[in-house]
Amino acid sequence: MGLTLTEKIIKDHLVVGEMVKGTEIGIRIDQTLTQDSTGTMAYMQLEAMEVPRVKTKRSLAYIDHNMLQEGPENMDDHRYIQSVAKKHGVYFSKPGNGICHQVEIERFGVPGQTLLGSDSHTPTGGGIGMLAIGAGGLDVAVAMAGGEYYITMPEIVKVELTGRLRKGVSSKDIILEVLRQCTVKGGVNKVFEYTGDGVDTLTVPERATITNMGAELGATTSVFPSDAMTEAFLKAQNRAEDFVALAADADAVYDQVVKVDLNTLEPLTACPHSPDKVVKVSELEGLKINQVAIGSCTNSSWLDLMKVAAILKGKTIAEDVQLVIAPGSKQVLTMLAENGALADLLGAGARILECGCGPCIGMGQAPCTDGVSLRTFNRNFKGRSGTVSADVYLLSPETAAISAVEGVLTNPLGKVELPDIEMPKAFRINDNAVIPPAAEGEAVEVIKGPNIKPFPLANPLADQVEGKALIVVEDNITTDHIMPSNAKLLPYRSNIPYLSDYCLTPCDPDFPKRAKENGGGFIVGGQNYGQGSSREHAALAPVYLGIKGVIAKSFARIHKNNLINNGILPMTFENPEDYDKITLGDDLVIEDAKAQLEKGKILLKNTTKNETYTLDIDVSERQKKMLLAGGLINLMRSGK
Repeated sequence: MGLTLTEKIIKDHLVVGEMVKGTEIGIRIDQTLTQDSTGTMAYMQLEAMEVPRVKTKRSLAYIDHNMLQEGPENMDDHRYIQSVAKKHGVYFSKPGNGICHQVEIERFGVPGQTLLGSDSHTPTGGGIGMLAIGAGGLDVAVAMAGGEYYITMPEIVKVELTGRLRKGVSSKDIILEVLRQCTVKGGVNKVFEYTGDGVDTLTVPERATITNMGAELGATTSVFPSDAMTEAFLKAQNRAEDFVALAADADAVYDQVVKVDLNTLEPLTACPHSPDKVVKVSELEGLKINQVAIGSCTNSSWLDLMKVAAILKGKTIAEDVQLVIAPGSKQVLTMLAENGALADLLGAGARILECGCGPCIGMGQAPCTDGVSLRTFNRNFKGRSGTVSADVYLLSPETAAISAVEGVLTNPLGKVELPDIEMPKAFRINDNAVIPPAAEGEAVEVIKGPNIKPFPLANPLADQVEGKALIVVEDNITTDHIMPSNAKLLPYRSNIPYLSDYCLTPCDPDFPKRAKENGGGFIVGGQNYGQGSSREHAALAPVYLGIKGVIAKSFARIHKNNLINNGILPMTFENPEDYDKITLGDDLVIEDAKAQLEKGKILLKNTTKNETYTLDIDVSERQKKMLLAGGLINLMRSGK
C-alpha cells in the first residue's frame, strides 16, 4: 500500500511515536516563522529556555501585523524582536518587506521540509509542498530550541480537482467550495491533500491561496505536490536548488475524498459572519457595497494583483466605494511599480497600503457603520474588521475588482476580459530587508521596551479545582472573541495584564471584572471553541485571570494545544446536553483532580444545582504532565 504525500513527509521527520491515525506523534521541524503579533511572547519563552541559538535549519521573524505606530509600543516590540532574533540565530524581515506567508513562499520555503509558525495561516507553505503547520508561540519556541512538535497523526483527505478554471473563476473559489462542503469544523485533525489533473493547471500562488485558507477548515494543514509548476516558480525566484519533486504514491489510501470540478465551478462568496457560509455570487448579485479590500496573506501575490490591475485599467472605482489594496510583499509591489500595473491601480482610484496584514486583522480601514465590505481575505468573523455592525463577504480578487467598479456585488463570469497573465520567468530579487543573525558568539544587546511584561504562568494542578462558571458562550467562539485583536489592542500584545481586561469582552463586557472578583474559575463553551487565529494570548489572558479550565462541546486544534501548554484544563462534555444545564455563576468543583486527569475522565460537580457531569479530557501522557505542572514552561523548568 502506497503513501500519501503527507505520510511521506511525516515519515521523513518522525521522531516520536508511530504513524497510527489518532495517536500522538512528534515530528522534527526544519523551519519556523513568527510574526510581531505573536513573536514577542515566543522569543520571551525561548529566552526562558536559556537556549543560546536556534537549532532549526532556518528560523525567521517577520514584522507584518502591528505596523501602525501611533505610540512607541509597536516599534519597541519590533526592536526587541530584531535584537533577540539577531542574538539567537534568527533571520529578521523588516516592516515593509511583506506578509510572512507571502515572503516565506517567495524566498524561503522548501518542498518536503516542515515549517512551524506562530500564525494560523502558516499552512500557506503547503502550496509548494511543505508540511506547514500553525501553532502557538510556545510550541514554536520549543521547535526553535530543537524540540519536536507534537500532533495527532492526522487523517488524510484527498481533494480531487478535475478540469480547468474558466476566466473569472479563481483558486479562491476552489477553497470556498471546499469550505462549503466540509465546514469550519470539518478539518480537525485532518490534512487536506490536493490531487487530480486540475492541480497541474494551478500556479504556486493559486495553490497558496487554497492552502492558506485551508486553515478555516480547522485542518492541521493542506498540501500540494511539488511538481513542474513548483520547479518553475522556484527557478523564477532564483532558488532552483531548493526544488525536489514530491507526490503521493499512485496507490495511496485516503480517509476521505472531496471532489471539485473546476470546469463547472462558479464565483463564490462567504457571507457574514463565517468562512463556510458560502453561496454563489450570482445569488447575491446587485448587493450595494461600501468598501472593497484586496490583499492579505490569501490573495496579495503578483498574480492576484496583476489580474486586479487588468480589470481596473482605464476604469474608475464607483463613487460610493472605497478600494484599498495591500500588496503581499516588497517583491510584489516593486514588480507592479516597474511594469506599470501600479499606475493602473492608482489610476482607477485605489488606495495602496503597506505590504502587511492591515485591514485583515482590523489594523485600519474599518468599514463604515452598517457597511458592506467585500474582502479577498480569509476570515469574516463579526467585528474582526473593526466595525461590529459591518457585513464582510469573502471572495476572489476578480470578483472584488469588478464589484469595486460597478458599485455592487458583481459576478465576474462573462463580464471581465482578462488577458492571459503568465507567471514571470524571473521575479525581482532584493532581500536587503532581511537581516541575517549575528555570528555565533557575537555579543548582542537585547532591547526591551517598557510595554513588554513577563508572560503569566499557571500554578501546578491542585487536588481540588473549584470556581464559578464565569461565562457561558455559544458555538464557534473564535480567538478574536477570546482575545480581541484590533488596532487599539494590538500594540499591547506584549502586555498580558493590560490585555486581560479585554478578554472575552465581545461576548460579555463584565467577564474580566467577574473573573478577578472571583479569583478565576471556569469558561463554558459550545462547539469548535477557539477557532481562528493561533494567538496564544487567548490562553495567556485567561491564565492571568485565573481560569482553571474550559468546558466545551469541542475545541479547535491550536487553541486546545495552547490551553494545555499554559496549564488550563480543556474538557469536553461526554453528554453535550449537559452544556445547557450550566448557567452563569454556578459553583463548579473537581475533586481528586490529579487522579481524574490520569484516568482521562472528569466528574464535574455543580454544587449550585446539586448535579454531576461527566467530562472527557482527551490529552496524551505528555500533555498530562504539562497540566499537572501548570504548563509546559513549568514542566521544562522542573526537569521532568
